[in-house]
Amino acid sequence: MPRVLIVGGGGREHAIIRALLRSAQTPELICAPGNAGIAADAEVVAIAADDVAGLVELARQREVDLVVAGPEAPLVAGLADALLEAGIPCFGPLRDAARLEGSKAYSKEVMVAAGVPTAAYAEVRTVEDGLAAITSYPTVIKADGLAAGKGVVIAADQSEARAALEAFLVERVHGGDLVVVEEFLEGDELSLLAVCDGERAIPLAPARDFKRIGDGDSGPNTGGMGAFSPVAGFDLDQAKRFAAEIHEPVLRELARRGTPFCGVLYAGLMIGPDGYKVLEFNVRFGDPETQAVLPRLRSDLYELMLAATRPGGLAGVELEWDSRASVAVVLASAGYPESSSSGDLISGLDTLPEGVEAIHAGTAFDDQGGVVTAGGRVLALAALGDRIGDARRAAYAGVESVQFDGRQYRNDIAAVAAQEEN
Repeated sequence: MPRVLIVGGGGREHAIIRALLRSAQTPELICAPGNAGIAADAEVVAIAADDVAGLVELARQREVDLVVAGPEAPLVAGLADALLEAGIPCFGPLRDAARLEGSKAYSKEVMVAAGVPTAAYAEVRTVEDGLAAITSYPTVIKADGLAAGKGVVIAADQSEARAALEAFLVERVHGGDLVVVEEFLEGDELSLLAVCDGERAIPLAPARDFKRIGDGDSGPNTGGMGAFSPVAGFDLDQAKRFAAEIHEPVLRELARRGTPFCGVLYAGLMIGPDGYKVLEFNVRFGDPETQAVLPRLRSDLYELMLAATRPGGLAGVELEWDSRASVAVVLASAGYPESSSSGDLISGLDTLPEGVEAIHAGTAFDDQGGVVTAGGRVLALAALGDRIGDARRAAYAGVESVQFDGRQYRNDIAAVAAQEEN
C-alpha cells in the first residue's frame, strides 16, 4: 500500500484527500497540518505547511512514496528541492519554477518570453512611478509576492490607485517593495488547471471561481468564495487547445531556463471579445476550484500525480470525467477577508442533505471535541448534479444546513450559469 503525505490544511487539501480516497491503490494518507474535517479522512500530524525541514523529516520517517504540496508558500520556500535532495518524489515544482507564483513580475517575464498573451504591464517601486504608469482607469495593481489571494486591487480612480500603491510600497502590507501595474481586462474569467511532468500539460476540467466577497462581485478580493465546473463553451477539447497554447509554451520556457515544472500549473484566463489573455499563473491546485473540479475526476489521482513526477510520465494520458456538473459554495467567518473570527461552534455538519459534502478549510476542534471556525474561509459545501442548476440547488441546501455565528457566503455562485443553461 503506497503512503502519501499531503501538505496543507485547507479546503484544497481536503478535496485532494477525498479524491485520493477513490484511488484503486488505496494509499495510506497523512496530512500536515490538516484540519478537523481532514482528521476524519487521513492521519493528521501537527507540522506547519511552511516547516520544510519538519516535513522532509516526517516524509523520511514514514517512508512516504509521494509528497503532494497543497499551498504555494512551501513550494516557494523550496520544499520540493529539499525532498528531491532526500530522494522523495514531490508533486509540486522546485523553488525556481515556483517563482511563477512567488513573483508577479517574474511570471509576466516568462509569459512574454513564452509568447503567451497577457495584459500590458509595468513594474514599479514607488508610488509616483506607479501613478505615472497608469494610462487609464480602472487599472489593476498587484503586489509582486505571495499575498494569499489578497494582493490584487482593481482601482477605479487615482485615489484608489494611490491608496493601493501606498499600502503595497510604503506600508508593505505584503512585505515586498515591487508592484506590477496592469491594464484592466474585461470579459469572463476561466480557471484552467493542468497536470504537468516538465514537458506535457494534461488539462483538468475548466472551472470558474468567484473572488470577491459579495454578491454581484462586490467588495474586496478574497481567496475565493465558490466555484463551478464545467463552464459552458469550454469543453475538454478547448481545454486541450488552451493547454497547448498556454501551459506547454511556459513549460518549454521554464525548461530552457533550467527549471522544469512538475505539478499543477493553474492559468487564470480572461476571455474577451478579442480572445483570451492570461491574468496569472499559480503553481498548485486552485482553491476553491479544486473543490469543484476534483469531485468530477474519475481517473486515479494518485497514479496521475505519481506519473507526473517522472520525466515523460504523462505521455498518452487521457483523463476520464463525470459528466455531471459540480458546484462548491464557500462559507467564511465573520470579518473575512480583512480579519477572521475563530472558535465559533459549527453545527449541522452531521445532518447534511444526501449528496452534499462538506470540504473543510479553516476548522479545528474545541476542548469538548466540537468543530469550530479556525480561519477566514471555513468550509465549502459541494454537490454534483445532472446540470449546473441541480448541483447549485443541492450545494445551497447544504449551506442552509450548516450554521455558525457570523457566517458569510455569496448567494450567486453559479447563478448566471444556471440561468444560461435554461
